[in-house]
Amino acid sequence: MSSQKVSNHLHIVLGLGQSGINAAQLLKSAGKRVIILENNSNERLKKISHKLKLDGIEVVLLGEPLDINNFTPWIEETSSIIVSPGIDWEHITLKELRNKNIILKGESSLAWEQLNHLSSIGITGTNGKTTVTNMINHILKSNNYKAEMGGNIGKALSEIALKNMKGKQRKLDWLIMELSSYQIENSPNINPTIGIWTTFTPDHLERHKNLENYFRIKKSLLERSSIRIYNSDDQYLFKKRKELPEGIWVGIKQQSSYAYNPKFWIDKKGYIFEDQKKLFHKSILKIPGEHNLQNLLLATAATREIGVDYHSIANSINTFEPIPHRLEYLGKANNVIFYNDSKATNFDSSVTGLRSVESPSILIAGGIQKKGDPTLWLKQLMQSTNGIVLFGVSAKDINQTIEDSCYEGRVIIKETLEEATKAAIKIAKATKSKSIILSPACASFDQYENYEDRGNHFKNLVKELGIFQ
Repeated sequence: MSSQKVSNHLHIVLGLGQSGINAAQLLKSAGKRVIILENNSNERLKKISHKLKLDGIEVVLLGEPLDINNFTPWIEETSSIIVSPGIDWEHITLKELRNKNIILKGESSLAWEQLNHLSSIGITGTNGKTTVTNMINHILKSNNYKAEMGGNIGKALSEIALKNMKGKQRKLDWLIMELSSYQIENSPNINPTIGIWTTFTPDHLERHKNLENYFRIKKSLLERSSIRIYNSDDQYLFKKRKELPEGIWVGIKQQSSYAYNPKFWIDKKGYIFEDQKKLFHKSILKIPGEHNLQNLLLATAATREIGVDYHSIANSINTFEPIPHRLEYLGKANNVIFYNDSKATNFDSSVTGLRSVESPSILIAGGIQKKGDPTLWLKQLMQSTNGIVLFGVSAKDINQTIEDSCYEGRVIIKETLEEATKAAIKIAKATKSKSIILSPACASFDQYENYEDRGNHFKNLVKELGIFQ
């Protein structure tokens, strides 16, 4: 990099999403020159841009896809470029920028430069990481620890870093980070005190190309963590244990059934143990599913490492509420229970949801299908459901996959979630099904901003349709 670039110190942030805005504000507060580049252009973004310009942050709405030519006016004075997790780290434009010796870093990487002095927990995994993150946060806050969670959920890490830098909050005892593979990939400097790996199944392969790359990215976070905690019930992780850094293993099976004994486990009577010490009964957890017992063990292992006594953990878990959009109980009407599982954006996560609710059920699924093996999902459909209602851009493709599996239940395709919900209610009544679950097995971006937006729409639909009156 030339001395001119270093002296000018222009920092470009890619993306006008919340993490991009927070990253720009963090840079501005540190006295840096900053510009935000956004591919899209609409009235909402123009209003946001105007407000940021009043604060001294320039925004350029490109109105076109990311291209190296977008950077021409500033290329000679650019010191670094901050990349949103939503942009492929191997995008051709980013490669061209690297070839010009410009520093590229993720928003989480930028934030970590201000947060790396804190004790921290980094949670990753294909599924389960949001519940574990929230559970640990709840336990710590219930026991008077000053804790903050963010990253892939909640606040962007740069927002937390900005508050920390401005001294707007008491020093954190623990920073709890949910980290996606995208964030880990573009933030190789994050090295948590405690690293947790919840599960590993194929996901995001449309971006990471193959399972090996996806595994390598997740593994790198654990390699940089001082203490590592793994789920031994996950077959892939357990099979790969010799390739993983040494750590603490947890599992819901009775300890004697493992060839490789976990430190935290559950006996036949449902009691959770730490080695040979009985801690508390699994019934303190009020949310359903074996996967949530795995999540409980991971959270227990982490908070025990921090120093929370097991009585305090038990008391905290007793008041832990379900995570919105993940097997969220919405109510019961006409003997049918409704669940919002919008966070299930892949086949494996949807399998977990279907296994956890009352069956037979009616499944509402669809959106943008990700790469992945649907075999277990199809098998679960046959075991758990009386019917399926599909919606969204991938509905026809998913329907073909289901037809090829010789599924015997009824399958209906609708354009929207509202139409799908109405159809699911009719099928549930006709088949005397016990539950209706929105567990899409797909990303939401064809019709929604994110899975929260989709889940909130479903919750509103359930209320608007008057089924609980």
